[in-house]
Amino acid sequence: MLSRGDLTDGEWTMLEPLLPRSSNRCGRWRDHRQVINGIIHRMSTGCQWRKLPERFGPWQTVHKRHARWSADGTWERLLQRVQAVADAAGDIDWNINVDSTSIRAHQHAAGAPHRSATSTAGCLKRGPATISSLARTHASAPVPGGGGGAAGEALGRSRGGLTTKIHLAADGRCRPLSLVLTPGQRADCTQFEAVMDKIRVPRLGAGRPRRLPDSVGADKAYSNSLIRSYLRRRGIRHVIPEKSDSRTARWRRGSDSGRPPGFDKTRYKARNTVERAINKIKQFRAVATRYDKRRYIYLGTVTVAALLIWLRS
Repeated sequence: MLSRGDLTDGEWTMLEPLLPRSSNRCGRWRDHRQVINGIIHRMSTGCQWRKLPERFGPWQTVHKRHARWSADGTWERLLQRVQAVADAAGDIDWNINVDSTSIRAHQHAAGAPHRSATSTAGCLKRGPATISSLARTHASAPVPGGGGGAAGEALGRSRGGLTTKIHLAADGRCRPLSLVLTPGQRADCTQFEAVMDKIRVPRLGAGRPRRLPDSVGADKAYSNSLIRSYLRRRGIRHVIPEKSDSRTARWRRGSDSGRPPGFDKTRYKARNTVERAINKIKQFRAVATRYDKRRYIYLGTVTVAALLIWLRS
């Protein structure tokens, strides 16, 4: 019997052909549907892995499956595949919007041990990749706006405590297209290019993945010359309001400052779609409050939330 939040038969029919067939080890995978339902239950309730109901099987299996698929990119590939199906059906509104949201990290999210690149290389030389080796790869990989220690795990310290920031782009139907994690104190504008570069919707047939939207909307936090130049080089129409200090400086320069940036008020009203996408993601308690120590596992949690939004849209 299905409980509230479990995959429906229609969602499972779409997802089942895309899931891994073999675990690269002795024995078989435990039933994928049962395990994924356990992951969804934990995301929806924010409970500890150890307190998962018995109907989902051993909690260790559910946790390890989520950690493995977060580390090897399985969740991201599933999300891209579902996006590809929607794009082939003409179901994606490519007038996208970009924004970010801050996530309060629980005290249990702190204290992850730092692993060096040297130990990572030694681990990866030892045969097939394990969860440990994949985790070390993520721990040593460069993080946009990150660094070592807590910053490398996308944790930033402020007056309110530890926070993580989710930067995302959403299509015109309030569904996330790309996701980037940084420490909470990182400025939005510094991650704009990283968010745009992660937009990658594959084609079901031949052809390159689609990476460029029809237009981009963003608030004043993204109003600077670097971002506008980035969008102009790629021929992307954009609606970003000009900051008051930038406008004042342009007036002072007179005719030497050039023309003011264009601004479409009607198009800018559609920027609420990214705010509504953020609200949808935060309906999952394990996303609204970060409990995961590792950045790659929390990114996997956020990606699963985005995947469910696409499946249920």
